[in-house]
Amino acid sequence: MAISGIFSALLVGLVIGALGRLVVPGKQRIPIWMTILIGVVAALLGTFVANAFGVGDTRGIDWIELIIQIALAAGGVSLVAGIYGRRS
Repeated sequence: MAISGIFSALLVGLVIGALGRLVVPGKQRIPIWMTILIGVVAALLGTFVANAFGVGDTRGIDWIELIIQIALAAGGVSLVAGIYGRRS
C-alpha cells in the first residue's frame, strides 16, 4: 500500500469516526486515535456490507454506503465509550 493510500484511509477514518461520534448522544471519553481506528474499521466494514447488498456502487454519491459506514462507526463509538467509561 502506498503512502497516499494510508493517508487516505486515515482521513476517511477520521471523517467517518467523527460523524459516528456526532450521531452518538452525550460525551464520549475516548482518544482521537480510537475514533480514527473505529472510523477506518467502520468504513471498511460498511463498504463490504454495502457491496454485499448490491448498493456499494451506485450512480453519483453512494449515500446508502455512507449511512451504513456512519451507523457502524456510531455503534463502534458507543461500544468503545462504554468500555472506556467502565475502566475509569
